[in-house]
Amino acid sequence: MPLAEPPRGGRDPGFAEIEKQFILQPRWLVPIEPAGAVLTQHAVVVRAGLIEAVLPAAEAAARFAGYERVELPQHALIPGLVNAHTHAAMTLMRGLADDLPLMSWLEEHIWPAEKLHVSREFVRDGTLAACAEMLRGGITCFNDMYFFPDAALEAALAARMRSVHGIIVIEFPSAYAADAADYLRKGLELRDRYGDEPLASFCLAPHAPYTVADATFRRVATLAAELDIPVHVHVHETEHEIERSLAEHGVRPLERLQRLNLVTPNLIAVHAVHLTREEIALLAHHGASVAHCPSSNLKLASGFAPIAKLAAAGVNIALGTDGAASNNRLDMFQEMRTAALLAKGVAADARAMPAQAALRAATLGAAQALGLGKVAGSIAAGKAADLTAVALRGVELAPCYDVVSHLVYAAGREHVTDVWVAGEAQLRGGELLNDAFAPLEKRLQLWQNSLGGLAGH
Repeated sequence: MPLAEPPRGGRDPGFAEIEKQFILQPRWLVPIEPAGAVLTQHAVVVRAGLIEAVLPAAEAAARFAGYERVELPQHALIPGLVNAHTHAAMTLMRGLADDLPLMSWLEEHIWPAEKLHVSREFVRDGTLAACAEMLRGGITCFNDMYFFPDAALEAALAARMRSVHGIIVIEFPSAYAADAADYLRKGLELRDRYGDEPLASFCLAPHAPYTVADATFRRVATLAAELDIPVHVHVHETEHEIERSLAEHGVRPLERLQRLNLVTPNLIAVHAVHLTREEIALLAHHGASVAHCPSSNLKLASGFAPIAKLAAAGVNIALGTDGAASNNRLDMFQEMRTAALLAKGVAADARAMPAQAALRAATLGAAQALGLGKVAGSIAAGKAADLTAVALRGVELAPCYDVVSHLVYAAGREHVTDVWVAGEAQLRGGELLNDAFAPLEKRLQLWQNSLGGLAGH
């Protein structure tokens, strides 16, 4: 089905002609800022990849009469969703070793598979597949942590997605790098090469406390302070991780990170499932963010993150999918719904993480965690035109009393009809527009043939 009705009083201009300057007029506009706002009879004016104005539709028509108009008569227009944590290339491992606890899953299946198969080609193909899935689900930006970030960046740019690439650091060698110093050197060189790329940014990504030494963490802390970029690390994901830290270091992982000067406003604590009241206060005091991945936490039986307590303390909450190997969907609509429902159950409070908070965590909360709060995450003049239209039509979405409630609890990624990144149409009528995705089906079949022998337990 077509994305939208042709503009009133004119022909359908074709998105190639309207990407530079156009007006989007949805039935509902959900800007995220101010909190709770839902606007009707409003329009978003886009020019040269940026949001030029957000204003009443009649005023937009008068002030920008020369702009093409795209009507979205059954749609909610929201900021593009921001996936705060994923391992995009692991799309090629979707379903490879399901229904296992985290360390068995990692040590007996994922790490051996990575040792055998991970290469630049693996990462490029896997990331490109992830980009296709994410764009179709309304995600315009993702934060990646994986080997060969240069190949992931190449894929993201080919997909024309906004992306944040982790300068991964881990102590053991891989096909990508020999040791922690080599990981850092290669990642920093990549950042230097692409520092001016408008769709790409970087963060430091030490894998986890149990795979990174103190000396490496100190180097990461120094670099983060010098470069003023986020530090993206798995922490307090499982009880086993905490027990191991106590045995090896005498303190819990978060206290260890604090002693190493890593608990700062730049910290993105990924998972953060097992937290004491004091640790929640520590994260809040330092202005750190938590990347909450509820589906992955549930699937790996890692536990239940105390999201209501984190939010009450003022910690910035971002949502992520984790990788397709442990989720198995790169689906932010699923994460919003699961996060909201799980928060209520854990807190025994139906008011915990209301729909508005879940949507914010999937947009502005994630963008702020990644240092992109001035670029993405809300619909405001001056920000990038990263936008997603969700068709709230059909019997499964009727009637609609509360648009934000529908987006979180009722709608799914199948209701996303179009997506723009930096004002460029990437999805129209549910169809990807980029020819870069054309070879994917054959490439994915080849990878299935290669990795299939490792599937199962």
